[in-house]
Amino acid sequence: MGLFSKILEKLGIKKKEEEAAAPAAAKPAAPAAKPAAPAAKSASMAGTAGVGMRESASKEHSLGEKAAPAPKAISEVDVVAQLEEKAKGKELNWKVSIVDLLKLLELDSSREAREELAKELNCPADQMSDSARMNVWLHKEVLRQIAANGGNIPADLLD
Repeated sequence: MGLFSKILEKLGIKKKEEEAAAPAAAKPAAPAAKPAAPAAKSASMAGTAGVGMRESASKEHSLGEKAAPAPKAISEVDVVAQLEEKAKGKELNWKVSIVDLLKLLELDSSREAREELAKELNCPADQMSDSARMNVWLHKEVLRQIAANGGNIPADLLD
């Protein structure tokens, strides 16, 4: 698990890929079989007319699946409230410092950890060569990625 995944985990957020995979894996198969049962019962009673009814029921069942509600959207997590609560009584400015943000989340904030996180998030090489520039880029990118994965990051922190 990468450092960014740990950040999301600490905030109670799932990555978009995990969120998309979860509904597909959690889909129950049993409800799909229920609509077909009445058509089969009708078919046994009606002989050849039942074939048409089965096809009709099958088409309705297929249409019903298409009309099913879309997968649930990623619920927005109130990241700001969580971080503000964690920051109470601490002199950490998570809104501008990646080091403070990582410390607040009780994650490794060492230079090595930050460099690893920067690589994980595809930091440009010119930013990686200067620690201060990398930290500024990294802070903005982490906040952008949190927002992209369902966290409510204010627009002024994403600029």
